[in-house]
Amino acid sequence: MVQRRWISVRRIRGIFFLLLILSVIESYAQSLPRVPLYIKNKEIRVEVAKTPEERAMGLMGRTHLGKDEGMLFIFDAEGYHAFWMKNTHIPLAIAFIDKEYKIVKISEMKPLTLNSHAPPQPILYALEMGKGWFSANGIKAGDVVRFSK
Repeated sequence: MVQRRWISVRRIRGIFFLLLILSVIESYAQSLPRVPLYIKNKEIRVEVAKTPEERAMGLMGRTHLGKDEGMLFIFDAEGYHAFWMKNTHIPLAIAFIDKEYKIVKISEMKPLTLNSHAPPQPILYALEMGKGWFSANGIKAGDVVRFSK
């Protein structure tokens, strides 16, 4: 009986810990600013990750991403900023964007993998959307991302 009670207490603690982590992730998601972006004739709403901590967290732990929603990563300086999908459950596509707001490469990324996805040249921005979003909307390398209509 004592052994059973110990297991139950451990499970309850585990459940509370999981709920705490989920609430932290949810509050993190709600704290990031959201802005509209425009690519070709498409308007999207993106969360902006501009600090090292926000960029490191990215979309980790999320289980849902809206149809025309994503995350824009803004870097302090141009560079070969690479991405991976550690602890990221949503299949994503990433567009690497240079300082002139031109998409230089789009890559599809599998959830929960450690494969590195890097741009072919220095970038200042990266845009993550749901897997297949760019191709479904006819968006490709060479297209320009705009911050206003």
